[in-house]
Amino acid sequence: MSDVRFQPASDQSLLVYFGEHITVEAHQHVLQLLRLLESEPIGSIRNLHPAYCSLLIKFDALKLGHDDLEAILRLYLERLEGLCLPEPQQIEIPVCYGGEHGPDLNEVAAMHGVTPARVIELHASATYEVYFLGFVPGFAYLGELPAALVTPRLTTPRRTVPPGSVGIAGSQTGVYPFATPGGWRLLGRTPLQMFRPDRGGTSPKSLLSIGDRVRFQPVSGERLAALEKA
Repeated sequence: MSDVRFQPASDQSLLVYFGEHITVEAHQHVLQLLRLLESEPIGSIRNLHPAYCSLLIKFDALKLGHDDLEAILRLYLERLEGLCLPEPQQIEIPVCYGGEHGPDLNEVAAMHGVTPARVIELHASATYEVYFLGFVPGFAYLGELPAALVTPRLTTPRRTVPPGSVGIAGSQTGVYPFATPGGWRLLGRTPLQMFRPDRGGTSPKSLLSIGDRVRFQPVSGERLAALEKA
């Protein structure tokens, strides 16, 4: 795989890059390597951290060096082309757009010279891929937005963003699982719990996982209230 690049990130970590840009192909390679390392783990690896086009691998530096790990990983990479991934999970997220739930909707519309209804239509028209989770538990980075909706983040982040808020920044979209500071422009809110620490056993605590496919479904304020009570 000629476009792979290895880069030490610390004395205990190694980055594997599949190109330098966010593409579906690069992310598929990230996901393939992640799944292969999960199914056939290397004993000295401690953690795996996927991103858009890279995988950060943390390892036990007392048992393994960067060059040793790179040599092992190159053997794994030779097997990626023939590796089939399971069908991605399809998840629909209901969203009440605008008003108190989406305070930036009108401004985003004005920035692009379209109506708020068109912004909603664009945002809900795409199928998004979960590239990775980060920032806080359960926050999934979803991409990519339709080109007509690419918007810079706020100049000054909000001190608090309500949980369930659906925001956009650059070519990404995502849902805030908790009340946190945030600089993404808020278009709406969902009643779904993106992260539930009370889930036990083998059930995932995060609603979304890397590789999932997501669509947003516009709902009314009345429907939002009903879903919150359900």
